[in-house]
Order: sequence, then C-alpha cells, then structure tokens
Amino acid sequence: MVWGVASGAATMGVAELVAGFAQQSLPAGATASPLLAIGAEFVDRTPPWLKDWAIATFGTGDKIALFVGIGLVLALLTAAIGVLAVRRAPAAILAWMVLGLTGTLAVVTGPGNTVLLAAPTVLGTLAGVATLLWGAARIRGLELRPESRQGTDRQGTDRQGTDRRQGNDPTRRRVLLGGVGITIASALGIWAGRAISRAEEVSRRIREAFPLPRASSTVSVPSAAKATVAGQTSYISPNTDFYRIDTALSVPSVDPTDWSLRVHGMVDRELTITMADLLAEQHVEALVTLTCVSNEVGGNLAGNARWLGWPVRELLARAGVSPDADMVLSRSVDGWTAGTPLEALTDERNALLAVGMNGEPLPQQHGFPVRLVVPGLYGYVSATKWVKELKVTRFDADEGYWTPRGWSALGPIKIASRIDVPRSGNRIAAGEVMVAGAAWAQQRGIEAVEVRVDQGPWRTAELGAQPSEDAWRLWSYRWDASSGDHELQVRAVAGGGEVQTGESANPAPNGASGWHRIDVSVS
Repeated sequence: MVWGVASGAATMGVAELVAGFAQQSLPAGATASPLLAIGAEFVDRTPPWLKDWAIATFGTGDKIALFVGIGLVLALLTAAIGVLAVRRAPAAILAWMVLGLTGTLAVVTGPGNTVLLAAPTVLGTLAGVATLLWGAARIRGLELRPESRQGTDRQGTDRQGTDRRQGNDPTRRRVLLGGVGITIASALGIWAGRAISRAEEVSRRIREAFPLPRASSTVSVPSAAKATVAGQTSYISPNTDFYRIDTALSVPSVDPTDWSLRVHGMVDRELTITMADLLAEQHVEALVTLTCVSNEVGGNLAGNARWLGWPVRELLARAGVSPDADMVLSRSVDGWTAGTPLEALTDERNALLAVGMNGEPLPQQHGFPVRLVVPGLYGYVSATKWVKELKVTRFDADEGYWTPRGWSALGPIKIASRIDVPRSGNRIAAGEVMVAGAAWAQQRGIEAVEVRVDQGPWRTAELGAQPSEDAWRLWSYRWDASSGDHELQVRAVAGGGEVQTGESANPAPNGASGWHRIDVSVS
C-alpha cells in the first residue's frame, strides 16, 4: 500500500514538474497539468446539488477541498493497485495505465490544449509504473527470504514473521522508508511544478506596472454610507477579502500586451480590440455589488467594490448589434462562458469591461487584466473574468456554462438582506443592543429595512446613505434586549416598494430567497 501511494506520488510529481516547464510557453487558459485537468473535468461534470453543497460547506475554500478530495481518491486507488502489484503485476500495470489514460484525456481535451501536452502525463505514468514494479519486486524479495519460513515454535507461530509484521525487520523498514521517501520527494516535485507554472512573481510585476486609465467620471463614498457598528461589513469590500467563486482551479496568467477582445456573431462589423485600444477609451467608475447565485440567505458570497472600466454598450454600438439578437455569450481565456441578456449590456446601467477594482488594477484572481461587471445579474450569467470574447447571439442558439447544468438563463438578482451583528448563537448582555447588517437590490436600490424580534411587529431600521442603487446599503437598529432566548429577522424593501419575500428557496435554479434569521441569548 505504501509503495502504491509512493508510485502515485511519483506519477504526479514527474508530471507536474514537466508540466510546470511546459506551461511557460502555453497560451492563457491552456494547461499541461493532469491535476488541474482532472480537477477541471470534475468541476465541469459536477451536478448542481453537489456544487451547491460544496460552496455551502466550504465557501471560498471549495477548490482546496476539491484538491484534497482528489488526493484522497488517488491515494486509495494507488494503494489498492500497490497491493495488486505484488500478486498480479500485469493487472496492476493495466490498472495504472487506465489511470494514466484518464489523466491524459483530461489534459488533451482541455480548452486550447493539443495532443502534445499529453507528454508530461505520459512521462509521469511511466515513472509511476517503474516505481510500482520496483517496489513490488522488493516486497516479493522480502517474502521469498529463507528465514521467513523458519523460527516456528510449538504453537505454530512464526516469530520472525511476526517481528517483521511489527516493523522490527530492518530490511522491511528500509523498504517502507523508501516508499515514504519517494512520496515526500514527489510531493516536492508537485509543489515545484505548480510554483513554476504559476509564475506568480512575474504576474505580480506585470500587474503592478499596468497603467490604469484616468476615469472621465468618478464616484465617492460619503461617510454617511459607511459602517457605524463594530462587526458590521465595511461598505467597500477590500480586494483581498472579496469573495471568489469560479471554475478556474489555476488562476489564468494573462499578459496585457497579448490580450485582445473579439466581438462577433450577430453584428454588422466584427471587431477586435487590443489593450491599447481599450485603455484609450473613456472609462468610468461605478459602485457595484456583485453576488454569487450560490449565496445562501444571510451568506457572505457578496461584495461591493468601486470598479473602473469602459461601458460595454459603447463597444457593442460600434459593432452594430442585430435587432434579432437577445444574448451576449462572453468567454474567458480558460473556456468558461456566461450568457448575458443583451439588454443588460446595452441599456444605461454601468455594465463595464472593468480594468480596475478599488483604485488598483484587477487582482489576478478577480480577472486581471479585464473582466465583465454587470449590475443586477448574478455572476454566473454576467461576471466573466479574464474575458477574451463577446459573441452576440440568441438564447435559443447558445448557452452559458451553468445553464445546461440546471440554472436559469436570465439570473436577475433577488432582493436580499442579512444580519451581520450580533452573530447567530451569540450570548449578549441585556440592554441596548445594536443590530446591523447590509441589504441590496441592484438596479432598484434599498428604500427601507425592517427588523422584528420573536415574530413581533416589524420595526424600521436606520439606513446609511446610498451613493449607488447598484451597491448594497448598510443599516442598523437599536434593540432594547431583555433576558432570555430571542429570534431576530430582517427584510428589505426595494426602490418602488417591492418587499423582500419571506418564502424560502434554495439557490438553485435562480438564487436563494427568504428572510435571514438569527438566534441569540440575552442575560
């Protein structure tokens, strides 16, 4: 079992190390890594219920959980093949080749990949087979040692065999330590391969040198809009804390000088713009809250930022959109797609080809150098990172990544509100308690927020300023808390008077709904 796991580690170590060097010459979005390719295949084939469970359970750590899961599955499989190799080497080799073929197919069928990128996985598979056969031969050598059949006492106990099973035989110990040593060395190879392929230092320097354009119109956040209660979410989400949910297991590294955006499909004129073209346009700033459709009621998969970019409607106007079109299919450098209603990209809302976030170039994990930001729509139908293509089309002709996986095609954001403080389960002192949180209804704004205690009457909360209807609005409520266990609920009223529904719904297929509630103990 130890040597089976060691052989699996050797396969991944060699493959990832070779892939790391190969990655340097690949276009953004392509990968030679079998680990990333298998992970991407798993993500692509994940049923919606499992994806919802993963995000609800692990949140933004879902990718780490995926890699841990892949590692555990591979460890179990390779351990089993290791046992098989000692008894039936041909069957073990066949099983190993099936694993290698699976990884190879995952790599060569990835977006932008070719059959030549199979080389790292093939080399890794051969290294794994060699390690497996070598270990199996050493283990069989132990079993054939003459002394293994000696030393039987009157009760029929093989004393030396028992000693070896207990790990006292020095030769057996060396075999086990050899397997562990190969596993550790291979793990270092995996780490080195991923470090080489990421080239994070190069990407960081490119991003730092990126020249943000000057905005022709700017936005500001008045002090009256900011948080007033300790523990309440900040009005502007720091870039480092902004939630990240996407399918990219390895963050694409895109050189701005090589970036271009193609506009095609149902247009009068097909266009391709370069980074120089984009930066020469009139950019604007906009306050926009982005929300993931997987966000549970009261969840934290939402963030507010000051975005800088060029309005998409101006680019589409130059291309000349067909009156029969109703959707734009945007594509990322890693092949991910989103189907956005055409109206959301051509009306007067601040739908942007964004290059800046909170006064800085986009962070790499949030789409550097260019991404889409579309107010009023969940991210799965609008927020394409590392965008490289806009295809003007129709909903009856094309689909985005998540639509065929059971999610609705349009994705308008529902009215939402949450309680940030106190936290559910807190024990607090009786007396005046500040209850506070955030509410959002992009494209409509928040007109009112109401809080109730123990199913009592709804009470009006105090609202912070609202510099943008596309951004969330912070609120607070002074509660005279009495001793005992209490339930608090919150709901919001959008601009125009629409009240947030109390009907509970899961995120799939078009976003969660219901009133956020917490339980607290007062003493």
